[in-house]
Amino acid sequence: MARPHPLYRFYERRLAAGLDRRRLPKHVGVLVDGNRRWARQSGTSTEAGHAAGAQKIVEFLGWCHELGIEVVTLYILSTENLKRPAAELEPLLGIISDLMDTLTEQGVYRVQPVGALELLPPRLAACLEDLVERTAGNPGPHLNIAVGYGGRQEIVDAVREVLTDALEAGADLRELAQHLSVEHISEHLYTRGQPDPDLLIRTSGEQRLSGFLMWQSAYSEYYFCEALWPDFRRVDFLRALRDYASRQRRFGC
Repeated sequence: MARPHPLYRFYERRLAAGLDRRRLPKHVGVLVDGNRRWARQSGTSTEAGHAAGAQKIVEFLGWCHELGIEVVTLYILSTENLKRPAAELEPLLGIISDLMDTLTEQGVYRVQPVGALELLPPRLAACLEDLVERTAGNPGPHLNIAVGYGGRQEIVDAVREVLTDALEAGADLRELAQHLSVEHISEHLYTRGQPDPDLLIRTSGEQRLSGFLMWQSAYSEYYFCEALWPDFRRVDFLRALRDYASRQRRFGC
């Protein structure tokens, strides 16, 4: 890997020094998009693109830890991605498993899978569930790994849990319907108990959320970056944080 130009390093340090740490987001969500396109442009395999993306995740989490970001949610694999051809999907699942092993070895992040684990291959689902226990005592940041995730499915699952809990408690469903609130849904999301994301970043130049944290992102700030995920640099992240810190959040007002 080529060493960064001294002017680039100077610019990066200047950006970091200029950040107001009091205005940094507590929860950052990232759609890690562009691995396949990066592979095509690099003349390499799709598997190599996903491997480069996994390595970037490790690097990115180091930046978040350094800056004191408390919660990070990474959109890695959607429910739609599970329908990809086996020739692409199986290596990708293996790369995700290797990534989980790397995060465990680092002993830093408290990992929580968010998604429909029942849709995943049993081996990967078991790996993710085991990861929760193995990282529970780590200092943090708290890391949500969105694998087998769909925003609509999350809301359906939350409503299903609300109804199931009510039935088990012997509640009247008509009364529940009359008093159903935003809080009822929020308390049953995959990310229950966590702050909603302050900042959502998507790489690769696409300007859409693809169902990512649909409920939680109602008042989030969005930042779209042209860089493909494997090419995402620390300076790109610092620019996103600088842009976020300069905004006046309105929370729907």
